[in-house]
Amino acid sequence: MAHVKVTDLAFGRLQSPSLDEAEEFLLRFGMVRADRTADALYMRGTDPNHHIHVTHLGPSRFIGLCFFVDDEDQLNGLAKAPGATGIEHVDEPGGGKRVRLTDPHGYQMEVMCGMQQLAALPVRDNPVNTGDNKLRRAGVLTRLQRGPSQVKRAAHAMIMTQNAREKMRWYREMFGLVCSDEVYVEGDKNKVIASFNRCDRGETYVDHHTLVCIEGPQTGINHLSFEAQNIDDVMLGHQYLKQAGKYKHAWGVGRHVLGSQVFDYWNDPWGRVHEHWADSDMLNIHAPANLLPAEEGLDSQWGEPAPQEIIAHAVP
Repeated sequence: MAHVKVTDLAFGRLQSPSLDEAEEFLLRFGMVRADRTADALYMRGTDPNHHIHVTHLGPSRFIGLCFFVDDEDQLNGLAKAPGATGIEHVDEPGGGKRVRLTDPHGYQMEVMCGMQQLAALPVRDNPVNTGDNKLRRAGVLTRLQRGPSQVKRAAHAMIMTQNAREKMRWYREMFGLVCSDEVYVEGDKNKVIASFNRCDRGETYVDHHTLVCIEGPQTGINHLSFEAQNIDDVMLGHQYLKQAGKYKHAWGVGRHVLGSQVFDYWNDPWGRVHEHWADSDMLNIHAPANLLPAEEGLDSQWGEPAPQEIIAHAVP
């Protein structure tokens, strides 16, 4: 039985040699500064959460992930798990309470509630005339405002590891995640190389995946993923980052099979991959887990197939 049932990804923690360069990239990626101290940067999206991305000053590395729960009662349950801290007051911008523990890779995992909520930020309004609904903006011209994507929220993370299926069991036990899809290779359904898992919120529909473990030669973060407003927003962000001429494009634009998101991946200055996406499959507890061959599950419905560089990508 799970120690707790998390409700969403709150943020990822990275460490970077320059907060100035980190902030420049994240602003171009479509986030907004929520707070900055001498040694840490907190960036938000358009949704009310105080922050969705934390960068600490120091040599480049992946520190860990933080997930939300609804209330302190949930934290009490997790605090009894092996290796977990007691409930802590978060002594950094955004506040809240948390429990911390170390995952099988040595990364810091946090579960929190009570993060400060800010006013939502305004976003572009661009209804689309499409299919059988061609009069949504009858008589109105679309003229999109150019600029960065307007990132909504932290959405999911992918961790590369060895024995991915076994490692994923730990996250399910600790955080109450449930399997949406798993991917196998070489025609052998026992050779699972990727496990896509979502939050268990009962009847409530949630993103197809919140945490993915994928098999690979290295251990580390493969990518952090953030929801954009819509498909136009993904494309506007792609164009804006491309025009900057200083960041490496990793993959996209395309549409995944597993999760169905329209995606676009970019490297930050230290090679940590950040993904924009829009239009996820939404599932609740009644959706069955599926087992698919890699050539189907890891393919794109349209767009270029995943380059080998990103398939094997991991930053410790």
